[in-house]
Amino acid sequence: MAAESQSQKKTYCVVGDIMIIPKDFDLSPAKDRQINLQLNFPDVGRVFNDFITTREVGEFFSGALAGAMTKAILAPLETIRTRMVVGVGSRNIGTSFVQVIEQQGWQGLWAGNTINMLRIIPTQAIELGTFECVKRAMTSAQEKWMDTGSPKLQIGNASLNFSLSWLSPVAVAGAAAGVVSTLACHPLEVLKDRLTVSPEVYPSLRIAVHKIYKEGGIAGLYAGLGPTLIGMLPYSTCYYFMYETIKKSYCRAQKKEYLSRVEMLLVGAFSGLTASTISYPLEVARKRLMVGALQGKCPPHMVAALSEVIREEGLLGLYRGWGASCLKVMPSSGITWTFYEAWKDILLADRCHV
Repeated sequence: MAAESQSQKKTYCVVGDIMIIPKDFDLSPAKDRQINLQLNFPDVGRVFNDFITTREVGEFFSGALAGAMTKAILAPLETIRTRMVVGVGSRNIGTSFVQVIEQQGWQGLWAGNTINMLRIIPTQAIELGTFECVKRAMTSAQEKWMDTGSPKLQIGNASLNFSLSWLSPVAVAGAAAGVVSTLACHPLEVLKDRLTVSPEVYPSLRIAVHKIYKEGGIAGLYAGLGPTLIGMLPYSTCYYFMYETIKKSYCRAQKKEYLSRVEMLLVGAFSGLTASTISYPLEVARKRLMVGALQGKCPPHMVAALSEVIREEGLLGLYRGWGASCLKVMPSSGITWTFYEAWKDILLADRCHV
């Protein structure tokens, strides 16, 4: 049997470069044999559906939608706030409204709103998405380190223990959210300020982009990035920390799992008020630096901008426009959180709240 099998296997022999095949070896194609080729392509529809239904994508889109809806409602207050912060027009909120309407008509209250929408949609999406991701990652890391021990660095006989249990995941996530969104969307903030403060110089988005790029190149679109990051860091950290802390404390005290929409509105508004009040002087200095070039007197750095404000207007000058800012920040924060949580309930209906 083995000999027969061996003979079946050896159906030819090779001499040099010539292959010798027996006469009884059938070289005709097998008529009964069928060759089936199957190409397995990935199910693109299923892959896309799995992607858009992930938690991260749902949070990203929830942030984008919340930002767009909030900005469309509150654009006039943003216009008045920016004008008062940089010292354009009246210091009175009501008078400033009247001046804008007289000079530019009702549409002037929405000056720069196109760039505002283009700015706020990616900014809120990136900011809230980053906040949620970093918060979960930090919480998970701290829980893991509690079980397995914190990372250690051994140098000779010395051992350094990197215990991060004292860090608040919410505070770290808030800081990261502010920094990442600022780095990604700062050029849009520069364009928005130029369109709002000097509409006669920058009448359209296209002209604004062309002029800024012509005068300063790519660096011109990132003018004032350092001061912006310095101002954003305390604001963003405080803002998210206050919201999460108040929300959890209130739910614990009331023995409830979630906030109602009205409670979200109030908690979000108070968080925005607190964060804005703490970081407002840095916001004034940042605005001075960003639009100072338009007036031909740009302070060299943030400390110089703060000194200039104090010298010209006293300490109260550091809070010039604070009232208008609160009128914008409080409803903006409250409405944003309300819309964000509502959209999360819709887009992530099958997932539990974190």
